[in-house]
Order: sequence, then structure tokens, then C-alpha cells
Amino acid sequence: MKASYDRIIVLDTETTGMNREGGPHYEGHRIIEIGAVEIINRKLTGRHFHVYIKPDRDIDPEAISVHGITDEFLRDKPEYGDIHAEFIEFIKGAELVAHNASFDTGFMDYEFLMLDPSIGKTDDFCKVTDTLAMAKKIFPGKRNNLDILCERYGIDNSHRTLHGALLDAEILADVYLLMTGGQTTLKFSGSESNDDGGGGEAIRRVEAGTKKLKIISASADELSEHEKQLDIIEKNGSCLWRQQESV
Repeated sequence: MKASYDRIIVLDTETTGMNREGGPHYEGHRIIEIGAVEIINRKLTGRHFHVYIKPDRDIDPEAISVHGITDEFLRDKPEYGDIHAEFIEFIKGAELVAHNASFDTGFMDYEFLMLDPSIGKTDDFCKVTDTLAMAKKIFPGKRNNLDILCERYGIDNSHRTLHGALLDAEILADVYLLMTGGQTTLKFSGSESNDDGGGGEAIRRVEAGTKKLKIISASADELSEHEKQLDIIEKNGSCLWRQQESV
């Protein structure tokens, strides 16, 4: 597939944990969930890749408290090697967008290495863009995790009680579109249809968060003082304020 960065894949992963021994964070830990959504020409197409993966090790308790995925839940899920070809087909040739991308690509590269050292690395298949690095340039010196970016951009993430790869990828897609232009997103669903019988299209608008301004009316005394000031202005020439009031 020829690379075309009009095609963007927004991705998130969940893992068995983090390395505490000072080496790369992915060493010894494995990916247990991949979620990715496709954007073409700044529109969510409705195509996505989502899979749970059975690792060859137990999940750290700290990780379970973050994403809620347990060893028991993964017992009947495929191993990474079973889904690798489909995953690569989905991401290759695209711009891969992730939040703190080095975390996700580090784990992906480790999975590739464990499966077959000749596979290569993530950036051999796609261009990698890190929204965390982007956010640090837009909001220097501030916290820039996904929840905070949702708050800044007015994105409703109230349904995000635990980390989940597909949900986080969908939320990050909204964040990315707003960070890079603020356009609305379109979602397509085969289960929906238009009145003309064509392919289903549901507009999912992402609005920048703005709070309603509180209106404070002037008191009688303040209005009286205001009129006195207008009288003074009118004595020295025309009063534009009163001209506008009479229009």
C-alpha cells in the first residue's frame, strides 16, 4: 500500500504493566488490548481495529486497577501472533497517532521482535505522531493527559471510568482533530441509513467548551450616573451612545 497521510490511524494500547527495573518500559510486559480508529480526510470512517490479546504472563495488579482487564478474561483470547498480519494490514502506510506514542510503539516493537526479529519496527510501516508532544507545544508547562485535554477542548468523556484501548482511541481522535483544526467529525455506521437509502451517516459534532457568561444588570444608581456622564459628553459635542440608542 502506498503511504498516504490523508489516512490516519489513531491508536491506543493496554498492557500487562510497566517495567520497574530501569530498562525500557515494555521489556517483559506484553500488549493485551489494541484499539484503533481510521480517519480519512479528517473524517472518522467507522472502520476500526479492536482486539484483546492473551499474553504469556500475568497482569500486574496495578495495571488491572487502571484498565480492569484480568488474566481470567484473556484466557480464551488470541495470542499476538494470531492477529499480527491483520493489525499490520490495518496500520501500514498510514500516519499513526497516539498519546505518548513512544509508550505504545515501544510495546508494539517488542511484540514484533518477540514474534520475528525480521519484522522491523512500527516506523517501518507508518509515520508516528505523538499528540502528547503536540499538546506540550500548545500548552507549555501544563499537564496534558487525555482527560485534561478533553476538558480543555470540551469533549465529553464522562463514560471513561477505566482506560480502554478502543474508547481512548475514539476520544483521542476527537482531541487530535480539534488540536489540528477544530473541525467536526463524521461517523459512519452500516446499521443506519439516510432518507435517500444511501450509506448511513451520523454527524457527531465536537464543540469547543465554552461557559455561558454571567449577566449582571446595572443598578438604578449606576444607570443614573451613566446618564449624567452622557449629559456631560453631549454638552461638549455629539453623544454616539445616545445616537445608537435612538436608531
